[in-house]
Amino acid sequence: MLGSLSLSALAFIFAAAAGAVWAAGVRLSDTTDVLSERFGLGQALGGLILLAIVTNLPEIAITASASLSGELGIAVGNILGGIAIQTAVLVLVDAFGVRGGRPLSYRAASLSLVLEGTLVITVLAVTVMSSQLPSSLIFGRITPGGLLIVVCWVVGVLLLYKARTRLPWTEEGQLPGGQQGTARARKDQDARNKGIGTPKTLAVFAVASVITLVAGVALEQSGEVIAGRIGMDGILFGSTV
Repeated sequence: MLGSLSLSALAFIFAAAAGAVWAAGVRLSDTTDVLSERFGLGQALGGLILLAIVTNLPEIAITASASLSGELGIAVGNILGGIAIQTAVLVLVDAFGVRGGRPLSYRAASLSLVLEGTLVITVLAVTVMSSQLPSSLIFGRITPGGLLIVVCWVVGVLLLYKARTRLPWTEEGQLPGGQQGTARARKDQDARNKGIGTPKTLAVFAVASVITLVAGVALEQSGEVIAGRIGMDGILFGSTV
């Protein structure tokens, strides 16, 4: 259906879907923080997995849609490009957006962040190395790299869970800069002050999730046609635009 539209119409759909993901993503992030605080998900293993999935709904929608439609270049490019641009944003915020000269990783003072970063590096390293393996190593549609990625993720999640139950540098010493409180607690208190109860928060969370998923699919479908129209490689388009 999208293939019959003009390039300007496709660009409008793409921009509208991007705006929807942005707006819904902000609401999704806020409500996730509030629900995590109210239900105590931050310290639970199930909460760690659930929040990881929820906060990555745009990537899940775009990657799944691209894979199902056979656009593997866009699927892979979206994942790798997403990690790259997120890292670049963190670098820019550290350099220009944080007052006091201390980077975000220092201010956060969390062992979980160190482990999460290590997990990302490990999975990416396994992904790159597994791409060099011969196709003869595929058994039952399962590759050694794919299996190892799952193992690394499971082990990483378990380590993150243990780290959240005991953080040595917060139990045995003072947080850098005397950091107190969390963003989740502040958001939860703001919601309570505005009279926003848990049912309403859940409703906003559900609506934002659906919008994110639908808009993510629209982004992939329109982006796929746009890339073809302008003669851009799927991997390059997925990892940049």
